Amino acid sequence: MKINRLLEITLILLNKKSVTAGELAERFGVSTRTIYRDIDELSSASVPVFTNKGSGGGISLLDNYAINKAMLTEHERDSLLLALKTLQATRYPEIDAILEKIGAVFRKAAAADWVQIEFSPWGSGPNEENRFLDIKRAILECRIITFDYINADGILSRRKIEPMLLSFKGQAWYVWGYCTTRRGFRTFRISRIRNITVTDDNFTRRPLVSVKEEEPAPAPKNRVTLKLRFRPENLFRVYDDYDEQRITRNPDGTYDVTVTFPEDEWVYGYIMSFGNYVEVLEPQRIRDVIRERMKKTLKYYNE
Repeated sequence: MKINRLLEITLILLNKKSVTAGELAERFGVSTRTIYRDIDELSSASVPVFTNKGSGGGISLLDNYAINKAMLTEHERDSLLLALKTLQATRYPEIDAILEKIGAVFRKAAAADWVQIEFSPWGSGPNEENRFLDIKRAILECRIITFDYINADGILSRRKIEPMLLSFKGQAWYVWGYCTTRRGFRTFRISRIRNITVTDDNFTRRPLVSVKEEEPAPAPKNRVTLKLRFRPENLFRVYDDYDEQRITRNPDGTYDVTVTFPEDEWVYGYIMSFGNYVEVLEPQRIRDVIRERMKKTLKYYNE
């Protein structure tokens, strides 16, 4: 639509000092004559746009022009940009274009260069195979989706859900919805979703409060209190994972930590991820589990 093109031209000019009619024509797939007509219309609408002819010329806006931003205070502006930057770090699709437009509104804050957020060491990539965008579209259009899902127990199943909410928690994206297969509310980690299909079947959106109230609680797990001893070479990771008051320094330079975790496959893998820089002091049962697992691992390398 023409009005959208006029708005986008204004935003482009706000972000760039100068742009040629040819560049705008190529971007919008129209002729340069159409672009010049658009510039005339913007000028008639009191947008201070002007053209410079000759080498190095182009279309520009007056330096002091900005879209009305009085609706937000400077503090609110910075909070908005921080929120968008955080969302950008989660690799949310399309966020770069949104940041560009927001930056155009606020001129000097365009790049939000006072903050940089990066989750790359542990972040997830939600948009592989368009999964993220497909789920987003299904939520907005109230369309049922089907997919293959691998749960935490390694069981593969085919699911059919009414998607209601996308959530970024901890290290990954999740989708909340009503699973017609299980006849209840469920949460699915997007990285474990495969072969997603957005169907033509619509659903009536249920209140979000129902997702929180009726989402089945995870099966209770036994908890175990561990006493761990870390070698000093891994001290940086100890401080990454634990509050300082939990850490006790020993005379020989090692560090002890006492912590309680649910006992499951995760906790075994967590302990073993420290390699030879950690020793389980207590309980003996967990020491035995780690010893046997290390023996099995060593067997692969001895064969």
